[in-house]
Amino acid sequence: MKVAVVGSTGMVGQVMLKVLEERNFPITELIPVASEKSVGKKVKYKQKEFTIVSMKDAIAAKPDIAIFSAGGSTSLEFAPLFAEAGTTVIDNSSAWRMDPDKKLVVPEINADVLSKEDKIIANPNCSTIQLVMVLGPLNKKYDLKRVIVSTYQSVTGTGKAAVDQLNGEISGNDAAKVYPYQIFKNALPHCDVFADDDYTKEEIKLMKEPKKILGDDTFNLTATAVRVPVQGGHSESVNIEFENEFDLDEVRKILSETPGVIVMDDVKNNHYPMPLYSEGKDEVFVGRIRRDLSQPKTLNLWIVADNLRKGAATNAVQIAEYLVANNLV
Repeated sequence: MKVAVVGSTGMVGQVMLKVLEERNFPITELIPVASEKSVGKKVKYKQKEFTIVSMKDAIAAKPDIAIFSAGGSTSLEFAPLFAEAGTTVIDNSSAWRMDPDKKLVVPEINADVLSKEDKIIANPNCSTIQLVMVLGPLNKKYDLKRVIVSTYQSVTGTGKAAVDQLNGEISGNDAAKVYPYQIFKNALPHCDVFADDDYTKEEIKLMKEPKKILGDDTFNLTATAVRVPVQGGHSESVNIEFENEFDLDEVRKILSETPGVIVMDDVKNNHYPMPLYSEGKDEVFVGRIRRDLSQPKTLNLWIVADNLRKGAATNAVQIAEYLVANNLV
C-alpha cells in the first residue's frame, strides 16, 4: 500500500502523518510531498525519516492513495493527475466538495456512497464534519426542518501563522498579522473571506455541505462563523428545529450510540464539552442538550471537536481505512 501525503510539512499534513501512525494504517511505502522549496527535506514517520519528493515524482510513483492537504489551487491542478495515474485522492481542501460528480464523505455518516470509481473524494470542512456527526442520526429519527449554527473556531483552522500571531500577542512579541485585527482577548466574526452576500466562505460551506453529506436538501440551515483566541478545537452552538417531536433522553441515547460521538451532558457537575478537552482526540463531543423554550420541536446543543484531527486528518484517514477495508483501492 503506497500512500502519498501531499502537504506533509503543513499543520494538517503533520497531523495526517501522526494519525496514520497512531491508527497503524497499512502503509508499505510512504511518499511525503510538499512544495518545491521543501523537496529534499525530511519528515518523520514511525521513528524513520522520509525525504520529501516533488509532485511530479509522486505521481510517477503511482501511489494507491494520496491524501491532500495543500490548498484548493494545488488540489485542482494535481488531484486529477494523480487520479489519471490510478491513485485514489482524498482531498482536504474545498476544491471538490460541491462538485456534483465528487463524493463528500464523513465515514460514520455516509461512507456507503463510495465506490471503486471514486478517484477524487472530498473531505468536508472541519466545522461541517462535527456538525453532521450530530445532525445525521437526529435527522434519521426526527427529520430536520431548520438548523442555526454559530461557531467559535480555533486559530489553528487558519494555520501556523495564525497560531504565531496569537502566541505573539499573548507574549507581547511582534508577529505577522494574519487577521485584520488582534485575536488575543478578541473574537472576530470573520472566518475566511466575505462573499457578495456578506456571508463568509466558511459560513457558506457550513450552509451547503451538510445537505450534500446527508443527501437531504429539504431542511434550511444558516450559519455565523466566529474566530476566537483558542488553539485546541472548534465549538458550535446549534439550534435544531425538527419536523417531528423528540424526547430528550432518546436524543441523548441516539447520540451516545453514534460511533465517534461522546455525550458530555451533566450540567449539575459542570460536565460539558470544551475545546481544551477535545484537543488531540478523534471524537466529537456534544453536550448542553436542552429544549428551546421559545418554540416547539426545537433543540439546543453544543458541539466540540479537534479541527485538525476529526475536522481534517482523522476524517481523511478514516476514509482511507474504509476504502482499504472494502477493497475499493
